[in-house]
Amino acid sequence: MVYDKDIEMLETKYQELLLDYTVKKGLKEQLEYEKQEFQKEYTNVKEKEEILQQARILLQKTAEFSREQVKQQIELLVTNCLQYIFGSNIEFKISIEEVRNRPEAEFYVISTYNGKKVITKPQDARGGGVVDVISLALRIAVLENILYYKKGPIILDEPAKHVSGEFIQNVAMFLKYISEVFDRQIIMVTHNTFLSEMADTAYKVELKEGKSIVTRIRNSE
Repeated sequence: MVYDKDIEMLETKYQELLLDYTVKKGLKEQLEYEKQEFQKEYTNVKEKEEILQQARILLQKTAEFSREQVKQQIELLVTNCLQYIFGSNIEFKISIEEVRNRPEAEFYVISTYNGKKVITKPQDARGGGVVDVISLALRIAVLENILYYKKGPIILDEPAKHVSGEFIQNVAMFLKYISEVFDRQIIMVTHNTFLSEMADTAYKVELKEGKSIVTRIRNSE
């Protein structure tokens, strides 16, 4: 009888400890389950992050490749244009560098004199005529690389305005060549008689007494 109370107290304490153990065991199992779920989620996030990183690198490389392809196409077209008009001792180059995480392009003209190459900016190369021709060729190159403008005409306002008379015939022949190669109509406004005479159809616009008088001066049809 003496030990009945002690046994009862021990039994009560045992039940309390057993209950506490059961609760903590359940809490431990819950935490372990949550840990496993978080671990799975973390693994999935890491896998997605890796995939996204690979995709980013792939897109960057693709963009660089596409950019390099377009760069080469533009360099080739502008160089052909310059050489068609001014001769074979001139070429066009583009330098692309990352500036504040954005690609920026610089244009250069490489001229060859007595076997030596001279690199200059377009505005410093052989006067304004080179700038006019580069501007013309770049416009054509841009149009050819714009998907939604694949079949439209090329509209020019005073092309080759500063090109000297000895090269203007080459400009006219180049425009005819471009029209045929790219299958594009060229609509041109010019004061240059030679360029207008090379056109298939030509109109003369004169201002008389405040009115614009349009006269067809030639029609190839």
